[in-house]
This record gives sequence, C-alpha cells and structure tokens, in this order.
Amino acid sequence: MVASARITNLLAYTSLTVSRVSYLGNGNLRYHWLLSRNTSLLQLRSKQIQTAVPSITSNVSVPKENIPTADTLVRPDLEGLYEDIREGLNNTQPDLRQIAQYYFNGEGKAVRPVITMCMARAINYHLDQTSPTVIQKQKKIAQIAEMIHTASLVHDDVIDIADSRRSRPSVNILWGQKKSIIAGDFILSVASGMLARLQNQQVIVLLSQVLADLVQGEFMQLGARENTDERFAHYSEKTFKKTASLIAYSCQAVSVLSGADSTLQSIAFQYGRQLGMAFQLVDDLLDFIATSAQVGKPVAADLRLGLATAPVLFAAQKFPELNPLIMRRFQEPGDAETAFRLVLRSDGLQRTKELARQYCNDAVTQVAQLTPSPYQQALVTLAHQILHRMK
Repeated sequence: MVASARITNLLAYTSLTVSRVSYLGNGNLRYHWLLSRNTSLLQLRSKQIQTAVPSITSNVSVPKENIPTADTLVRPDLEGLYEDIREGLNNTQPDLRQIAQYYFNGEGKAVRPVITMCMARAINYHLDQTSPTVIQKQKKIAQIAEMIHTASLVHDDVIDIADSRRSRPSVNILWGQKKSIIAGDFILSVASGMLARLQNQQVIVLLSQVLADLVQGEFMQLGARENTDERFAHYSEKTFKKTASLIAYSCQAVSVLSGADSTLQSIAFQYGRQLGMAFQLVDDLLDFIATSAQVGKPVAADLRLGLATAPVLFAAQKFPELNPLIMRRFQEPGDAETAFRLVLRSDGLQRTKELARQYCNDAVTQVAQLTPSPYQQALVTLAHQILHRMK
C-alpha cells in the first residue's frame, strides 16, 4: 500500500511539473532535462513541451454562496491547538521552553492545520469514517504539521538573519542564532515524538519525508541555476520541498488514517500539493504588491535575500538584463531596486497570478472526486481564499 501510493504520487507529481514548466513559454525545452531522474516513466523524451498557455477556468473565481469556510467548519477540531502545542513543549529548561513557545502565541493563521483537518473531514465523510480514535489521530497530524512549519520558520529566520516575524521581533533577534537553532530542533524533536506515538508506519514515513524535503529545499534555495531554461524547474522543485510538501503529505497522512486506498490518498496528496504551490506563488506575488503591514515583513524581502521568485523569473524573459542580477543574487548596490522596477514593468506579476490560479484549479479538480459535503465545498473555498489572499 505504501509503495503503491508513493508511486502514484510520483507519477502525478512528474506529470504536473511538466505541465507547469510548459507555461514558461520556452519552446526549445525538452522533457529529458526536466525528468532527469525517471524519464522512462513518461516515454516523452523526444517531444517538445507545449508552450501554449493552458485555459484558465473559473472554478476558483467565485465560491458557492452560503458555504461555511474551512476555518469555521474545523474550528471545533482545532480548539486549543496552540495551547496543546505549548503544553507539549513544556518539559524542558525554562529558557528553551520560552524560545520554543514564542511563535505559538495563537497569532498565526494556522493555514496548514485548517487544510489538514478539512481534508480529514472530507475524506472521513467520503468513507463514512466516524471513529473518534481516527479523528483524534488526525487532529494530532494537524498539530504536528503546525509544529514542523513553525520550526522551519525559526530556522529560516536564523538563515535569513530576519529581524521580525508576524510584526514582532524574531527569535534570533531576541535570543541569538545558537539558541534559536536549538529551539527549532527541539520543536522538531517533540513533533517527531508525537508522530511516533501515532504508531502508523506509513504516516511516519510520509511526514519523515517532509523533514527531508524541508532540508533539501532550503539547501536548493541557497543556490542558483546558470542555465536560464532550468531556473523555473529548480524554483518549482524548491517550492514543493519548502512549502507544498508539508501540506501535501499532511493531507495524505490524514487520508491514510481514514483507511483510504492509494487512489484516494493520491487525491488528498495532489490537492495539498497544488494548494501548497499556489500558496507560495501568491506569497511571492505579495512580496511585490502588498504592504509590509499586510504581510508582516518588509516589501521585496525576497529580493534583498537574493531570491529569484516566480515574478522575477517571468520578468527575466522580457528583460534579459535581469539574468546577471539573478546569478549574483542581487548583491550589488541597486540590484534589488532594479529588479523590483523591471518586475513591475513586465507581465511577471500577472503570469504568477495566472499560474497560481492553474494550481488552484487543479486542486479543485482533485477534490471534485470526493463525495459532496460541506467539507469538500470548503476545500474549494480554500482554493479561492488562497488565490485572493492579501496576507
């Protein structure tokens, strides 16, 4: 069952990666460079990627009226989420406890727990799964997902030398880099213990993959691709590992606990993956168009960190002079300002939004296969909310 589900996910992930990179408009690209690991799976080595922009349907434009939001539906399931996490982090030295609990003050959006529990409830409805034990374990997955995510934020703030998070001083500013790194590790260790106590081998394997992906994604973010044709593939893979992997595997994990077969597990995984990719694309978009008060961090922060995100990569197709700036990670005086200006002059922001819309549409297509329920409809609404969010 584990192998079957993961092979299904790999095939779907590979196919969707191809379709997304095709949107870049690079007609000279070949499948063989993108699918360097297992090209034979698709037998498409000699074909060119189609460069036409896929049609954009309207299924995430206007959600159905009078449908409760996912947050409203699963609020009872997530009541006490942060209190429970803080309680789990209690059993340590006072200083370490204070640092580890700092970001669990209830001010986070809890996006990942909401998505995870809404998927859990939708799958449960589909399978007529009503076991209280199953539901409690699914709640624990939502809690673990938030802990993994927050630990990654702690480590990100250290790597990025961030001075704020959610409009508050970052942990590394308050306690320094060394203690912050240890606190992030502690959060992950406690989450790993919770995961082990679920005593489900497949779920442990799935969420362990998330940890591996986070590390690899962060490492990929430290590098850049000289070949312009490979940059978006690199960016997409990095985005999956750093952002979408946690959502995708958390959704699959709760479906496993429901008793889902490999097909249903793949639906849960793909919904989480597509939504996660869209979430990051919108985040990259907001870095250019939202105010610092809205996003809780300085505008154009990614450029100042040397990161070429989707809007920049799209803009570079119109303004090739961006390429040397990307390669030197915007480190010379004026680089970030120049890149910001060229992105705004290009169609990079529009194309990023359209690509995010495609991912959201794909997510909606996945959950359309589930039995209609308030939770299934809320998953559709979630796609709309993520596409149009401003923070």
